[in-house]
Amino acid sequence: MHIQIHAEHFALTEGLRDHVAKRLAYALNHGRDIVSRIVVRLSDVNGPRGGIDKRCGIEVRLKGASTIAIDDTEADLYVAIDRAAERTGRTLDRRLARRHDLATRPAIADF
Repeated sequence: MHIQIHAEHFALTEGLRDHVAKRLAYALNHGRDIVSRIVVRLSDVNGPRGGIDKRCGIEVRLKGASTIAIDDTEADLYVAIDRAAERTGRTLDRRLARRHDLATRPAIADF
């Protein structure tokens, strides 16, 4: 699973990079075999003015399926990362369940 992390308007620290990698590894554990690439975009929308403006965007590219794209904005960047990773994991789980249901559904016979 290849993860690209981009930071806009602030420096990306090693601690932040590790946090993103750990949260995504945990959240996407069930679908590692179909994930081809992950792009994470972290940004501080308002810059030094403050406010609820820390954004985490996660784009997960899947093998043989459409891309998952999740954005979350919070006052704390770590919270935005946690929430976006959790939502991404739930979305991937739903996609895997749907794929499994379609694969195991019996064929309808023509009469």
